[in-house]
Amino acid sequence: MLPVQITVRDLPSSDALEDHIRKKAMKLTQYYKRINSCRVVVDIPQNHKHQGKLYSVHIDLTVPGKEIAVNHKQDEDVYVAIRDAFAATRRQLDEYAHKQRGDVKHHHNGFAQEEGENF
Repeated sequence: MLPVQITVRDLPSSDALEDHIRKKAMKLTQYYKRINSCRVVVDIPQNHKHQGKLYSVHIDLTVPGKEIAVNHKQDEDVYVAIRDAFAATRRQLDEYAHKQRGDVKHHHNGFAQEEGENF
């Protein structure tokens, strides 16, 4: 089971919010199984010029040989900010996994093609 550390600052925490974050973190293991830890911080930055509240989400993953960090994903809806932060984390994790596996893109007829992909 992936250890997930969740910190919620400057807003009330709820079991639903923490469960949602844990589910998103566990889903990352579908893209890369060797995640050592996941730290998520959700807060409301104090010095913003926006009229409404902006929720900020920061995610730090540790994987063998690297730390993947996503910072400052902000939105007026905390769940949208979480979704966007985990999507960015997934993209970085997917890129890292491709490099670890040695996947190489081959160019065929001017288009980049993943190894094993046929048209």
